[in-house]
Parts: sequence; C-alpha cells; structure tokens
Amino acid sequence: MVQSHPSRPVTHRLVPSPAGRIHVAECGSGPLVLLVHGFPESWYSWRHQLPALAAAGYRAVAVDVRGYGRSSKPSAVEEYRMVELVADAAAVVEGLGERTAVIVGHDWGANIAAHAALLRPDVFTAVGMLSVPYAPRGPVKPTDAFAGIGGDEEFYVSYFQRPGRAEAEIEPDVRGWLAGFYAALSADTMPPADAPSPYFVPRGGRMRDRFPGDRAPAWLSSADLDTYAGEFERTGLTGALSRYRAIDRDWADLADWDGAPITQPALFIGGTRDASTTWMADAIAAFDRTLPALTACHLIDGCGHWVQQERPDEVARMLLDWLGALPPVD
Repeated sequence: MVQSHPSRPVTHRLVPSPAGRIHVAECGSGPLVLLVHGFPESWYSWRHQLPALAAAGYRAVAVDVRGYGRSSKPSAVEEYRMVELVADAAAVVEGLGERTAVIVGHDWGANIAAHAALLRPDVFTAVGMLSVPYAPRGPVKPTDAFAGIGGDEEFYVSYFQRPGRAEAEIEPDVRGWLAGFYAALSADTMPPADAPSPYFVPRGGRMRDRFPGDRAPAWLSSADLDTYAGEFERTGLTGALSRYRAIDRDWADLADWDGAPITQPALFIGGTRDASTTWMADAIAAFDRTLPALTACHLIDGCGHWVQQERPDEVARMLLDWLGALPPVD
C-alpha cells in the first residue's frame, strides 16, 4: 500500500518479527533510520519527519509498536517486556534487508530506542530520544517507586497497572479521551501550573476528569485525531497499556544492565513545558555519565510533550543536523 504525500510516497508493509508481524511505514532510500512512537500514538506521529528524512537521503521507517495499529497484539503482558520490543526492532532491521540502523524514539519509543542501543549495539549504531531521557535501571522496582508518589492521589502509571481498569475509562469514548490526553500534554492547551495535574488520578476518579475539554492543540487536526482514534477503536487499548504493565518484568530482565551507560552517539530533544523533562531533570543532568557519546541535546522553549508534532520543522532540522554529523558505519 502506498500513501500519497505532497513530496514523497509512504509505503506500508508488514515485516516478520517475534511478535508475529510489525507494520512499518517507509519513505525514501539510503541509510536506515528507524522511528519508534510512544503512548498513545502510532507510526503516524512521525508523518512530518518521514518525508523530511527521505528528502535528505535517508530510508526513514516508522513502526507500529507491537500492540498498536496493524502490528501483532500478543495477549500476555509478559509479551510486552522491553526485551521483546528490542527484539522486534532488530527483526525489522533484518526484515528490511539491512544490518544496522540509527534508532530514534519518542516517549515510550525513546525508552525502546535506548534499550535497543543498550542491548543490541551490533545493530543500532546511534540513538535519538525525544521527550523521555535515558535513565539506567535503578535499585527500586518501578511499581514501588510510582506507588510512593502522589500522596492521596494515584500516579497515572499506577492507575494503568490493573488490566481492564483504564480500558473501562478510555474505550467507551476513544476519540474524546485521546483528544483530552493530547491536549493535556500540549504546550498550547495544557492546564495551567496551578490546576490539578492530569498525571494524577483522585481516588475513585478518572484521568479524563482533569483533561482540557474545550480546546484542541494547534498541531492536532480533526483528521489527525480521526486517524489515531480509528486505530484504537479497532484494536482497543490493552496492547498499548500492556507496556506499562510489563515494567516490573523489565526491571527483573535488565538486572545485568543496572546503571549501564549507552556508548553509541546519542541525541536528546525535549520540550521545556513537558513534565518528562522537568521530572527527569536529574536524568538529563547525568547524561555525561549515562550517555558519554551524547553529541546533541536540545530543549525546545515553550514546547510540550508531543515534540515532533508540536514543532515538526525544528525537530526535523535537529534530527538531520545530528544524523549528518554521525561517523560513517563500517
């Protein structure tokens, strides 16, 4: 299938993987750049960067992570462990007939990209992370750490843990929930600093109770929202939410990499109005130890969480500048 674009066609296909199949959207030819989305998105979140990278001479490929879109959706939570998602990424590179790739991810995709570089340095020669900085495995089990914040309220990651609970909130009105979630994390529509945080859920309440209900971010057209909502209305949210439900399994799997740095050339791009960059400021400050080969780090002033959609041209330029400065692969 080919999706038309004003400058470059985007070709869609399925690639075999440990999940069964991974759907990819591909644009251009040249060195492979693998793009990995976060929650709750799809390959479509890279729609602006695909043609930009292709025009610059790269083979840009955006995936639907397992559990999303047209990719396979295993039923068991353990099938969404980080080691499985890294195996999918490596399988996509092989399935595309390549030996190596640069991997770039946003949100959960940044975490997947980081661990792909950490676990498979033979395949992934450089790593870019958007919105969520790399933080090595630490001494505390993730669900214990998240349960300890929020006081009388529940952090959203904890809220997502019990199967079926978040689905019961989201799935009766997928489009409305997504619209509110995207708005809550976008710089131009997020609640004011003195408003109750959308990242915390009052006991007995719902996440959406704190979402903006009367405005859409400038980057999100009605057609864009239809695209995202249509995929989740078809697939449900369980596959996407299973990533959150596998975090303690990751912690056990990755014990041998406790505190490990990523040694490949790295890039970080975040927004100054994104909670991920403020809550994880210590992780950014530690990049000299955790990302010793970091070659570019950008905090985009006034940008929220959805960086490559809120500021598509800036992000494309930053990616291309970084890619152009990478050493050649043998």
